[in-house]
Amino acid sequence: MSRVTFHALAPALVFDLLVTSEVGAGQFGRVALFYLLVAASAGLMARVAAVPLRLDRRALAAFLLVVVCSNTGNYALPVTLLAFGREALAHASVYFVASASFSYTGGVLLAASGRHSWPHALLGVVRVPAVWAAVAAGLALGLGVEAPAAVMTPVSMMSDAALPMMILVLGMQLERAKRPDRPGVVATAVFVSLVLTPLAAIGLARLVGLEGPAFQAGVLQASMPTAVITTILALEFDALPDFVTSVVFTSTLLSPLTVTVLIAFLRNA
Repeated sequence: MSRVTFHALAPALVFDLLVTSEVGAGQFGRVALFYLLVAASAGLMARVAAVPLRLDRRALAAFLLVVVCSNTGNYALPVTLLAFGREALAHASVYFVASASFSYTGGVLLAASGRHSWPHALLGVVRVPAVWAAVAAGLALGLGVEAPAAVMTPVSMMSDAALPMMILVLGMQLERAKRPDRPGVVATAVFVSLVLTPLAAIGLARLVGLEGPAFQAGVLQASMPTAVITTILALEFDALPDFVTSVVFTSTLLSPLTVTVLIAFLRNA
């Protein structure tokens, strides 16, 4: 099921999101830039936090993966709609597209780098179907070509199945989850994801000029727990899946506490 999701459903999701997006180019670029700055700051904070933990190469790759890749889809989008309405949801969708695109490029690179050299890991990215789906969507948008219904109908159906399948794979992994060998490493990853990254996101959102619903949606998206897709990437590239699942489970379990406080703050910001 993990392989079906990785090789078939996820590419359909990425392609469908990109070609059906109705957000303007300027708005898309600003939110995408915000996402890149958030991801870079999260990665930097994770790298610094990992120094005293003395992680080996494989563990460090998994640690960076769970901190940088957050659940901006099936968790964040409904929460954004509930808390701030449809206008904020449009901005959140742009953030999600940028995040999903990175998960299947940079996320794959991080997962693969734990066992392979960087050049070999880059080759692994090239073999990821979702990357080519993003390229195809970019070409279609750039050339102004509209995909025919015979293509979009099955793609849309597969896209709709992607998030539920990711949740199902996560559930199967959680059922087999064990106590992590180093719970302190899990706690550190969760703290960086749920506390430090949201604080950094507030400043970065102001820096790039996000205001109103865009500010609310962007900061909320940046404050989500670890993405479900990291479990699938960890399984696909053998990047400590037990550790990754532990972080996904723990961060998701604790996130209502941090997200509730953040929503209260953003309503008055």
